[in-house]
Amino acid sequence: MDAKLDPDDARALVEPHWRRLYNFVYRVTLDPTRAERYLIDVFVAAAAQIAAAPGAPAAREVWLLGVANQLLEQRLPRQPEVNFDILDETLRSEATRTDVVRSLSDPQRDLLLWELKQGCMTSVVNCLPPGERAAFVVCHVLKLADHAAAQCLGITESAYKVRLSRARKKVGDYLAPRCEHVNPMNPCRCPARVGTALAKGFIKPIGPSRRRGLAAQAGPIRPLRHRARPRRCADARHRRDLRQPARARRHARSGRAHHRSARRLTPGARHDVRPRSGRPPRGPCTTYYFLGRHASR
Repeated sequence: MDAKLDPDDARALVEPHWRRLYNFVYRVTLDPTRAERYLIDVFVAAAAQIAAAPGAPAAREVWLLGVANQLLEQRLPRQPEVNFDILDETLRSEATRTDVVRSLSDPQRDLLLWELKQGCMTSVVNCLPPGERAAFVVCHVLKLADHAAAQCLGITESAYKVRLSRARKKVGDYLAPRCEHVNPMNPCRCPARVGTALAKGFIKPIGPSRRRGLAAQAGPIRPLRHRARPRRCADARHRRDLRQPARARRHARSGRAHHRSARRLTPGARHDVRPRSGRPPRGPCTTYYFLGRHASR
């Protein structure tokens, strides 16, 4: 780069767009170190041709994505560096481990689950060829329209749709019989894979610095407040009435009793008064309210 770029122009070029550009480059490369290095090269290449940059922010973002895609096409291999078999061997070759998730606190568990979901999906996308991978990322991650996505990839809109349909089919064919987020009955569940992912180095453990960050996000610990006890009514018969299901109370107030359960739960009957000890009273008929239905003995 022969000519120097004005600091204000450089700031206007980098600051509004570097987050989405890094997101695109990282999703395509699956390497944060390489993504940072490539992102610097993208802005250097963009600064060299700053005269061709459009003025509108949306158009400039599409132009920068096109510069990044050209650089990635030159540096990435034609075939994916990982495949679905390697991903299965990394995450699903061992038995499930739920002890790791149970031993973590809520912020730590949520962070590790989020990283596992993001890393798994990024790894699945990286099993695609680079062209299909870039089409999938600009559509489902960056949420670009078809015309803008095709423009930043440097292809026609029909070719972009073909790449996107192929990428969707491959990702769907892989996740449909495995992932719980596609079908809740599938065997692969994120909480059961956290231990394996930590053991294989797929996600990083939470160190002291990350624990301090989580504690700062969670805020100060507040004392628990005791729940107020329910108000006791002076009328014992009214207390018995509140223990009964709503349908039986409604029938009792209206004087109707269409079935045996309504007659059995009439206020004032001896057998449906629960003693304070919690044990069912003696008698020919006992109703257990904690079952949610009328079970008689």
